[in-house]
Amino acid sequence: MIKNILVALDGSEHANAALEYALWLAERLRATVTGMHVIDIVSIEGSFFHDVSGSLGFEPYLDFSSKMREALQERGRVLLDAFAERCRERDVPCDTTLPMGIIANEICDAARTADLVIIGHRGLNEQFSTGMLGGTTESVARKSPKPVFVSPIRFAEIRRPLLAYDGSQRASAAMHVAAEVTSALGLPLTVIHVVRDGAAADPKVLDEARRYLHSYGVESRYDTVVGLPHQRIPETLREGGHDLLFIGAYGHSR
Repeated sequence: MIKNILVALDGSEHANAALEYALWLAERLRATVTGMHVIDIVSIEGSFFHDVSGSLGFEPYLDFSSKMREALQERGRVLLDAFAERCRERDVPCDTTLPMGIIANEICDAARTADLVIIGHRGLNEQFSTGMLGGTTESVARKSPKPVFVSPIRFAEIRRPLLAYDGSQRASAAMHVAAEVTSALGLPLTVIHVVRDGAAADPKVLDEARRYLHSYGVESRYDTVVGLPHQRIPETLREGGHDLLFIGAYGHSR
């Protein structure tokens, strides 16, 4: 059961949406939310300042790191105080944590004692991201020991979830979370199995999903879709009006 939700906060619009999803789920799952802000050690001890000062021919300001640390700690406390106030307003139990380190590593470490991690699909440095996900979000999604909910930039209540299932270990883990969430929220679930062109569909794959989800009492429908997974899954999301995707970080095709 999902009773402990970890949400990553950095003050960005993406993180604000992640918090809305965390609170919405916590209210319905009767879960506790831990708000986490990581002080990025790279901002304090990175080489940029030293490189610039050296190229200009003078020694770095020796107190720079401590001043930067104090400023970032104060900013983190302000963010977490605002988070705690939001939780009180919604009557959601909460906790906070303000570690220092490499952001993705700290989130993954904290995830060990959570049931679900929620993070925005980008962060404060989104202008430097070139892929579908921000660098930190992608790293967390791949390395986290617990399921990761990557939120869009705008909050909307979840009504039509979709599960992409291929029988792999990661897909099985995604199916478990889908069963937990949809059964608790009373939502129907669409399950798809994507088969490449020219390949024969294995009926055992969807039969596995059908038996597993039946034990949770989840109202489900099942479809086999032909094509490339990275194309057909987004198309199915759009065409079906789905608002949440359950998927393994990687499947049989990796």
